[in-house]
Amino acid sequence: MDLLNFTSETASTGTIVLWVVILIWSLAWKGWALWRAAQNKSIPWFVILLVLNTVGVLEIIYIFFFSGYGKKNA
Repeated sequence: MDLLNFTSETASTGTIVLWVVILIWSLAWKGWALWRAAQNKSIPWFVILLVLNTVGVLEIIYIFFFSGYGKKNA
């Protein structure tokens, strides 16, 4: 087994760490957005958020602009 070929074909530690950070970031936002959509009984948003993977972008947009988060109850 040629060790030089093996190391050049595998992912570096930095790449693996980056993927883990992206995974944690995405799961945290997706979980929060799905929770908000379920509490609001918003089935279309729940399905869209569940199916699409946007690395947190769509989830952040939903939470802060469409879910009513931060609005005071009158």
